[in-house]
Amino acid sequence: MAKKAADIASVLAFEKKLVVSDGYMYGTCWDDEHKLPVEPLRLVEKSVRGTISNRLKPAVQNDPAKLNAEVEKPNLQQVDSCALGMEQDTLKMTFTIKVLSGVEKPSACNNAAFAQSYAEAAKGYMEKNGFTELAYRYAYNIASARFLWRNRLGAEKIEVYVKVGEWTQKFNAYDYSLREFTECEELKALGEKIATALAGKEPYQFIEVECYAKLGMGQEVYPSEELVFDKGNSRKSKILYHVNGVAAMHSQKLGNAIRTIDTWYPAFNTDEGAGPIAVEPYGAVTTLGKAFRNPKEKVDFYTLFDKFALGEPLASVEAEHYVMAVLVRGGVFGKG
Repeated sequence: MAKKAADIASVLAFEKKLVVSDGYMYGTCWDDEHKLPVEPLRLVEKSVRGTISNRLKPAVQNDPAKLNAEVEKPNLQQVDSCALGMEQDTLKMTFTIKVLSGVEKPSACNNAAFAQSYAEAAKGYMEKNGFTELAYRYAYNIASARFLWRNRLGAEKIEVYVKVGEWTQKFNAYDYSLREFTECEELKALGEKIATALAGKEPYQFIEVECYAKLGMGQEVYPSEELVFDKGNSRKSKILYHVNGVAAMHSQKLGNAIRTIDTWYPAFNTDEGAGPIAVEPYGAVTTLGKAFRNPKEKVDFYTLFDKFALGEPLASVEAEHYVMAVLVRGGVFGKG
């Protein structure tokens, strides 16, 4: 029998179960045996004189003299950039993923009755579905090199090498669409390894990923861009991320790409949709300024989770997939 909504824990948190490292970026040559030698990519600071291209006030736009005076002003910028060397045509990026078990156990919960109710619901999902669908989609995003983000565009070839213990497999990223998750036999082995950890059959799985993207000699690459809080004290208008001098991608950005598996929101496959989106409680896509899981439509995480955790059946197995995917993501979900 389902418990009352008042039984929802006021303190409730889940640790993330896909722990992704930063991605380190190197330059190499595609045709060299084993893609060697490999050199770390370094950031370069540039000082550039740009033009004024932002929207101007109507008073300036409508006065030719004011417009000419405005556009004559130099737009001086100091920015970070990163590129392959002129003897290199391939970007190599490496990172690791640790897949953890224990989704059925909150890391913090101040209500024992709720914890028991949720554990029963989670174990029921694991027995029925075994995380097979979620794990397959995570594997798909690894194989498709979705994690390259802008670096994926315009690459001539992309290969992804995945290692789990003694098991290794190579994927050609362009064999996999970024718009859907079609069934591919060669992805099932990796998906099964991820699923065994999420379902608790193994305490964890450690995944090593190496990706090679043939971009062209000397072409620009795109590490993560740092968020500058105090822009008044920063002399640079763009600061790129590096670790000990090596250009890198934020672990959060890689994790966001891997959990871009939500095709269960109502607007998917419609003109208002955005293809697969990252698993988020409200289906937020910040680049579009839109939340695809509106609480008014009762498709947001909290509406579904409150029912699921208290033993009420959800409308579809896809809703259950979404709820469990958010819990794999982790977060603080208490009602307090």
